[in-house]
Amino acid sequence: MISWDEFNKIDLRAGTIVKFEPFEGVRKPAIKLWIDFGPELGVKKSSAQIVHHYSNVNLIGKQVICVTNFPPKQIANFISEVLVTGFPDEHANVVLSTPDKPVPNGVKLF
Repeated sequence: MISWDEFNKIDLRAGTIVKFEPFEGVRKPAIKLWIDFGPELGVKKSSAQIVHHYSNVNLIGKQVICVTNFPPKQIANFISEVLVTGFPDEHANVVLSTPDKPVPNGVKLF
């Protein structure tokens, strides 16, 4: 069990995908994402292993829920600045966590 204070340390925010491209040359298939978190955080990059459900989908404009306060992580030749969240489907393929209605970019989950 964690305390409420510990949960509050995790900065989960909504952002909108503004750019994406295939991530070539990585061990596990992935997509590079650029996500707009509004004026406070701006656009942040992420690598997400979401190709099963999203490789042939236009992701521009899709809102996602991300952890924004992990340190940047280098993945091959790309720096991932946020963690895009999702859930595994019945075959362990990632389904993105998304708000069910539009929300302002950068708002915090509570």
